[in-house]
Amino acid sequence: MTAQPTEAGRAPVRSARTLWPGRAGHGFVAAYTVLLIAFGVIPTGYAIYFAFTDGGGTFSGLSNFSTAVDDFRFTPAVEHVALYLVWWLVSLVVFVVGLALLLHRLALSGVSRALRFLYYVPGALAGAASVMVWLFVLDPTVSPVGFLLRAFGYDTFGEVIAPGHLPILFTLIAFWTGAGGWIVVMYGALNNISQDVLEAARIDGAGAWQTAWRIQIPLLRKWIVYMVILAFAGGTQLFVEPQLLSQASVGVAGRDYSLNQLAYDFAFQNNDVNTAAAVSVELLVVGLVVAGVFVARSGFFDAD
Repeated sequence: MTAQPTEAGRAPVRSARTLWPGRAGHGFVAAYTVLLIAFGVIPTGYAIYFAFTDGGGTFSGLSNFSTAVDDFRFTPAVEHVALYLVWWLVSLVVFVVGLALLLHRLALSGVSRALRFLYYVPGALAGAASVMVWLFVLDPTVSPVGFLLRAFGYDTFGEVIAPGHLPILFTLIAFWTGAGGWIVVMYGALNNISQDVLEAARIDGAGAWQTAWRIQIPLLRKWIVYMVILAFAGGTQLFVEPQLLSQASVGVAGRDYSLNQLAYDFAFQNNDVNTAAAVSVELLVVGLVVAGVFVARSGFFDAD
């Protein structure tokens, strides 16, 4: 459409906002998109290429996947990660949602703000740093809670990190590091629930438990699903915790405890990058399938 001339006989100048209405949003997304392609899409494509080729770059079908699955360490690694995921996801959902609800009940006092800060502080430590802290905490000879460890009958570091204890220990480390951020997220989601809805429930005689179970938790459903998807994806990538624990315990924890450790071993100990890439692609497929199931079954993108 041709712009109408002004009184001075000149066409009006179109502003940048008119010509490109979404420029601010596109600008913010552009940097993320570049990083996503550079450090997400391209490495993923590279891994898929390696997974389906041999050392000479020739297409090898599923042979690399067969090599990974047939390795005697593969099945135990799958079992270890699966057991860890059960502990990790159940504890995350139960305690994160429960603590967020508790904080929301305490919102009128200064205690809530202090607790939110304390929950979030451990998240400031990177994965390796948090594991180093826990190596100190789990050693009865130097731990500030050594008296508790000794009360449970653990007198040495090796007894604490026995193989049967590892799923629970990794869950504790992961929860201590990552749960605080999710508690803050859930707390913010609870604040978005209309006070009129909560007041109506109170007038109808609903107590704190009924309000939480029948109103707040259902309205948090999509946030919980989102948390579970990301936590599952992160949990399948278990690496830093068992790797550092293995080094600190001189192999007690095992150098191939998780699938990521197994892939690392294939690549840097066996010089078999193709099989390592196959393990990585398997983890990617599992993560995508589980995420798709959760999204489809939960109605994640359905309008409320």
